[in-house]
Amino acid sequence: MNFNKFLDLVKNSPSMDMHIMLPDGTFVPSHFHVTEVGKVNKKFIDCGGTHREVNSCVLQVWVAHDVDHRLKSDKLAKILNLATPILEDDLPLEIEYGSEYVSQYPVGSVEVTPKGLLLLLGSKHTECLAPDKCGVGSCCN
Repeated sequence: MNFNKFLDLVKNSPSMDMHIMLPDGTFVPSHFHVTEVGKVNKKFIDCGGTHREVNSCVLQVWVAHDVDHRLKSDKLAKILNLATPILEDDLPLEIEYGSEYVSQYPVGSVEVTPKGLLLLLGSKHTECLAPDKCGVGSCCN
């Protein structure tokens, strides 16, 4: 899901609770905070020597000890609106979250449910981006 579509959905769903489901089916505790909204630009060279660039919008999610905190869609819309000048483009949306380890998850979809907005997160995987140049079996040796 891209940022602009998510922002429209959040704006058009006022005062709804927010829920985040991790790829394994568990949920981020409902008292999470969105502590950052940022544009992440990754420039790199793959193992075949090709220069690449990836941009995304990352929402950092943090869980505090204030278990009474609940982020509603209207407050999130205000936070997201503040970030629009730095995002520039309609970027793929990711959630950065960690309980034991920090991980980034692409937002696969968002559903409007009777309990609120449900963000369904996908997973990221590593892979060889230049199998034709280095051979998958002998990549980067």
